[in-house]
Order: sequence, then C-alpha cells, then structure tokens
Amino acid sequence: MTTTEPSRVPGATAATAGRPAGAPGDRGLPEPRGAEPRHVLDNPALASLTGPHAHFAERRGRVLRYPVDVSPWLALPDEPDADDWADLAALAGPGAEVPLPGFRGELPAGWELTLQVEGVQFVDDGLAAAPEPEAVRLGAADVPEILDLIARTQPGPFEARTIELGTYLGIRRDGALIAMAGERLHPPGWTEISAVCTDPAFRGEGLATRLILAVAHGIRERGETPFLHTSAGNTDAIRLYESLGFRLRRRTAFLAARVPDRLGEGRAPVPVA
Repeated sequence: MTTTEPSRVPGATAATAGRPAGAPGDRGLPEPRGAEPRHVLDNPALASLTGPHAHFAERRGRVLRYPVDVSPWLALPDEPDADDWADLAALAGPGAEVPLPGFRGELPAGWELTLQVEGVQFVDDGLAAAPEPEAVRLGAADVPEILDLIARTQPGPFEARTIELGTYLGIRRDGALIAMAGERLHPPGWTEISAVCTDPAFRGEGLATRLILAVAHGIRERGETPFLHTSAGNTDAIRLYESLGFRLRRRTAFLAARVPDRLGEGRAPVPVA
C-alpha cells in the first residue's frame, strides 16, 4: 500500500494511463488488461479523471476520485488488486461508504456491500439536439436553488461544487428554478448528461426533453458525443431517452460498499453479482 497522501494530478491525461508518475511508491495509473482494448465509456470515471477532469483528481496509488464536494464518483482500475483496495480504504477512511460504479468483481474480505442497483448506459444515436431559448446558464450563485430542486426530485447525487463539472442549464418561471440538466463525467470525446429533473408541479410540459437536447447541443458544438446513465428500472426515463435518439450501449451497475473499520480480517471474498 502506498504511503503517499491524496494528491492532485493536474498533468494526467488519458495517454498517461498506466505509465508511472515517478513518485515514490507510485504504481502508476491503471492500464486495461487483456487482448481487446476497452472503450473509454467502460470506465468513464477513470477516463474523466485521467483526461479532461484530471484537474479535479485526488489520487492514492492507482485509485482516483473527485473531491467529495464535487462528486461521489471514484475510479478503480479495471481489475483492482489488493493494493488498490488498500489504497481506496486509506483514501476514504475506515467505515466510509464508497461508490463503486460499474464494478463487477469480488469485494475484499471485510468490505460490506451497501447498495446494488442495475443500471444502463445510453449514447447519442441521432439526437435532434438544439438550443433552448428559455434555458439560462446556471452558476455558483444558483447552487442553493439547485440543491433544493435536487432534494425534491432525486435525480442523483449533486454536491456543492458539482456545478464546476460542466455546463448546467435551467428553466425559471416567475424567478423560480423549475427544471435543469447539465454535464457530469467527461471522458475524452464524450460528455455525460446528468441531473435531469423537473419540479413535480411542472411535469408534462416537455421541459426535461428541451433541456436534454439543449445540453446535447452544447456538447455537440464542442465536437463531442453525449451519453448518460440511468437505473435499469427507470422505464419512463428509458422510453424518453430512446424516443429522443439515445441508444443502449451497455448494462452496468451502481454499487456502494463500506470500508472495513479494521483492515486485514481474513474472511472470504464477497461475490458481487
């Protein structure tokens, strides 16, 4: 296990993944294993934190994460080993709950699975992306209203600094924020659409559709491709995304696990379906 403290890695890029960074005890960023190259969307948090979002990255060994006030997403190597799990435990702290998006392996001894939700990943396959005249750019001053809307609609995690991840657009009525959507993960060449939500009193007006297409338009203008995630059980959202021109790329999972209070317990690995 590395003894270095969590650090910023602003110079990292997708091209440096798997190359030693030169720090004592540093085993380098993870490199995909196996004969077939992996797609950047197979581990989008890793691709983001070693690419366009490298300036956010906190790192210990081969484990990277966003600052906790930016996003709960973290990035494990594709095939984490015992040292990686030890580094994650040290980074998060004893007893902490950590997200493990997309992980399909075995938890080490002593780790407790606390959440398992099947998910899906969709990619742009012909969106009619277009600007939205009613949409306004949201910024740091809007965060209190954003957090209130998020709390009432529950589209997924949104922290005090999540607004820094990309462009967030909102629609207001009588001054109040009633709908929003924005950008989260940013693998090279791709941008995730996230935080899509509408005040319950204004649903049925197509606001989510208009904002998704507006955010997608901005992504396309940069020469990138939109993608998104949702729960496999969120059939209403899935129908909407497919009707807009998104295509199912892969099935994934949203997991969370609790770091052992004490490491080194000799229990058998816990399989994750």
